Amino acid sequence: MIRKATIQDLDQLTNLFDQYVVFYKKPSNKEKHYSYLKERLENNEATIFVSTDETNQEVINGFALIYVTFSSLALNKILILNDLFVDSSIRKNGIGEKLILKTVALAKEIGSNIIRLRTAKNNTAAQGLYHKMGFVREDYLYSYDLTVN
Repeated sequence: MIRKATIQDLDQLTNLFDQYVVFYKKPSNKEKHYSYLKERLENNEATIFVSTDETNQEVINGFALIYVTFSSLALNKILILNDLFVDSSIRKNGIGEKLILKTVALAKEIGSNIIRLRTAKNNTAAQGLYHKMGFVREDYLYSYDLTVN
């Protein structure tokens, strides 16, 4: 089952989020990740969908963290599917696809026609899912980050 995350989900969500961050070679810091997720939820700054185990709906096994922003080129709202993660022990069971479909439903609900994401170049498993779901890799625009200290 896919549903919106609540404050009551924070402990399990934080554990999965921490695994996600470590996958991207960032340091584990559950306390900091808990605070970050709590702030996003309390301030309605993000939508977080969680996937629950079919036999025990108290167990969260995946999540999608989505931000709504705007695009000057699209002249519309766009969704940034910033984080998508499924517990490694149950991947390839359609959970990532279900989380993306829930994100598509959110886009339609708010009148957005674009969902944007980024993934590591070597994350070929995720890329396969994104292609299967209809995402098109952008070769026209480059992505740049500036770290400000």
